[in-house]
Amino acid sequence: MPVRSSRFVRHGWAGLVASVLPVTLLTGAAAAAAPHLSGEKAAFPPFDVATFSGQIFWLAITFGALYWLMSRIALPRVGAILEERADTISRDLDNAAKMQAKAEETAQAYEAALTEARKNAQAIAQASRDAGAKASDQRRHAVEAELSAKLAQAEATIATTKASAMTNVRGLGSEVAVAIVAKLTGQAPSAAEASEAVDQVLARG
Repeated sequence: MPVRSSRFVRHGWAGLVASVLPVTLLTGAAAAAAPHLSGEKAAFPPFDVATFSGQIFWLAITFGALYWLMSRIALPRVGAILEERADTISRDLDNAAKMQAKAEETAQAYEAALTEARKNAQAIAQASRDAGAKASDQRRHAVEAELSAKLAQAEATIATTKASAMTNVRGLGSEVAVAIVAKLTGQAPSAAEASEAVDQVLARG
């Protein structure tokens, strides 16, 4: 655009000067060639009635030349510049609208991705809670089974220990009974009789 403007300045004003300069020279020559009235003050050339026809003639030629220059050179270039600016503005507006639409699409895609990520996070959290609860139940059942096994083992141990203790008590009671009877009566009972007597006492509690 600056190149066009400078070119117009060079060629347009050069043409204008070239068209006006002959008019000025001819007007000066006509004014110089006009006879001076003796004893009268010369009139200002543009106001001189004798030069009106020439002035109108050259004015028409100058106006026509200027009109031709403006219509053929200056105005088309100005119109081309304005049209180019309008095209540039329209193109920039279209690009801005496209960029705005793209930004809106990107924002919508981001919102959709964010919503999907939240849903996935909730699903993952729920799955983690379910897995934790399941693992806790499994550990609880395992602990309960282990405790039950240990309790059964302890009960069996206690029963074995009790049976062993009762056997020892029975044997010890039989010996004590034999000693007491021998002490009181002077006769020692047999081991079978002593064991039977001890069993009867243990059965009665």
